[in-house]
This record gives sequence, structure tokens and C-alpha cells, in this order.
Amino acid sequence: MIYSSELAANGETPDRTPDKLYERSPKRGKHKIFIGMSPGVGKTYRMLEEGKSLKEEGIDVVIGLLETHGREETAQKAQGLEVIPLKTMVLHGRSLPEMDPDAIIARQPQLALIDELAHTNIPGSKNEKRYQDVEEILAAGIDVYSTVNIQHLESLNDLVFKISGVIVRERIPDRLFDEADEVVVVDVTPETLQERLREGKIYAPEKIDSALQNFFQKKNLIALRELALREVADNVEEDGMQANQRDYCSICERVLVCISTYPNSIQLLRRGARIANYMNAHLYILFVENPEKFLTKAESLHIETCTRLCQEFGGEFLRVKSSNVFGTIVEVAKTQRITQIVIGESHRSRLALLFKGAIAQRLMRSLPDVDIHLIGDRQVNSA
Repeated sequence: MIYSSELAANGETPDRTPDKLYERSPKRGKHKIFIGMSPGVGKTYRMLEEGKSLKEEGIDVVIGLLETHGREETAQKAQGLEVIPLKTMVLHGRSLPEMDPDAIIARQPQLALIDELAHTNIPGSKNEKRYQDVEEILAAGIDVYSTVNIQHLESLNDLVFKISGVIVRERIPDRLFDEADEVVVVDVTPETLQERLREGKIYAPEKIDSALQNFFQKKNLIALRELALREVADNVEEDGMQANQRDYCSICERVLVCISTYPNSIQLLRRGARIANYMNAHLYILFVENPEKFLTKAESLHIETCTRLCQEFGGEFLRVKSSNVFGTIVEVAKTQRITQIVIGESHRSRLALLFKGAIAQRLMRSLPDVDIHLIGDRQVNSA
């Protein structure tokens, strides 16, 4: 899979060799997704731009579904491209247009341009969602370019609601990104997007003020933009790890806080959460539970409190049963691609430390590319 970031403002287009891009697979077409932080960044425009460029190079390109939302520039960019007629669906006595995937498959183009991947089809359609239509088209050996906004990704739904206060009802499964052959971030600054909105290039004039006061607030756009860029960065990192397990360097910071049943674990967790916040990093909390030891009621309540705090900080709580604490930490650090580990001062006896060594020293030897934060009891208690 290829992931790239293209700036909508600079008009850059990636180098491509049509013969290589369009070697027909007998099983499945290629899928390229254009993603942005919100409506108006230029996803559809960029998709049409690339489609027209490929048409000029001799590729058979059609528009399967286009939503211009009244944007004149977008409509003009579509001129010269063949449009597959929409089918008519009847709902409550009204005739409504919908994309016709069967007509696209019957036409057998090399590339179909399909807008708004997360769209919910009109009841009575063959498939409930447009992305399911796209999967059928891909299965027929036709390449697809599609568009979607970051807030429609299923795993980000709760986070998008916290950011914007908007419940996004049309969503796509995360696997579509994993299965795509290429994902392109179409990116503009929040200031540029707000200016486009004020100029009437996104919504009708009567909706502009409401949009600026709600979804299109600058703080919302900044957070959504970061989500879009980070989503692609995470997938770039995932692909890099698969291609070169030994030498690949993590792009995103990931903080792992190792807790135990000791009461100071709560303060340690808070310290780790602050470090993650400073670094704008993913936060993981690890509790290694000895399978041969039953937790007391107080210890169980303590771990429940840590779990709740982890959720409040937006982290992921990992509870692993193992008698090998050190080995588990190392394994989790490698699996989750951790870049920072936060641990507390050892409570083991001096004799045990003499024979087995301090865990911080052992971690540094086993994980030379990971930074270790050793927090003493005094520092933790004063945090």
C-alpha cells in the first residue's frame, strides 16, 4: 500500500506511469482514497484533476458518482469526463437518484471516480452503503478513486464527537484504509478552509455563520486535520514495519506506562499521561498480572481506578497475565512500537537487584531505541 500527503494548495501531482498503474488484475481493481479533515478541502477537485490527467494519457475514465454541492469550480473540472447515468429509486413516493454500480460494471472502464465513500444508499438499493458498491466494482477488476472525510472513519467516531460535538452517522470500516492501494491526504490550513467557507465555496450563504460557529471552528479544524495526518502517518509506519522490521524508525510517539498494584501507580499514570500530552503521543497503560496470584479486593479496586483514569486520559489499557514482567514489557513495547516507557522506582530488595539487575537498566539494553523515564517515589508523590 502507498500512503502520501498532497497539498491541495500547491497543485502538485505525483509522478505516475500509466502502464504500471493500470496493469489489469484478473481479480480486483486498485483503490485510491482521497481523504481530508472536512468538507471543502478539495478532495473531489483533486480526484477529478487526476482523473482528467489520466484520461489525457489514454486511460478510460468515467464518473460513477459526483457530488459538486453547487461548487462551480468542481463542476467545471468534471467537464470532458464521461458520466455513468444514475439510477432512479422511489422512496415514499419520491423519485431519487442513486449511483448505479451495475451500470459501471457493465461499462467496464479502467477507472471509475466515485465521490463520498461513506454515503448511505437509499433504502431498497442493492447495498446499504456506497463503499459496498465500490467493493463490487473493485471485484469486477475496475480501478476506483474515491473521497471521504476523516470523521467518517468508524474507529474515530467517539473522538470526533468529543472534538466537534457532532455525531457522524455515516461511517466506513477502518479496513477500507488497510485494503486501499493508496491513501492521499488532501490538506489545507484551517485558516484557508475558513476563508473558503466565508467566500461561499463550501456552503450556501445562509449556512456560513452557523458553520463557522460550530463544526468549522478553528480548534475543531486543527484537531481534525491532525487526525487525518496522523491516520496516514500511522499506516505509513505500519507498512514500514512490515517491510523492514529491524531498521524501521517510528514516526509517531507512543508512551507506555508500566503500573503495578502499588498505590503510587496512580501518580505514575498521571505523570505518564502528562508526558504523552506534551509529546502529543498515543498513551498505553500496562498492568502485568501474575496468573499464580489472586488480587485482593483493594488491589482489584486499585486496578479498576487505573483503568478508569486511562480511559479519561484517552489511553489504551493493556492487562496481560504473565509471570515474566520484564519479558512482557519488552514484548508489548515491540508490538505497540513504543518510543517512551515510564516506570516507577523498583520495590525489589537490594539482593534481587544485585543478581538480576534494575529493570530500567535491562530495558535500556533490550530496547536501545526506546527512551526510559524512571520516576522515583518522591517525584511521583509530588506530581
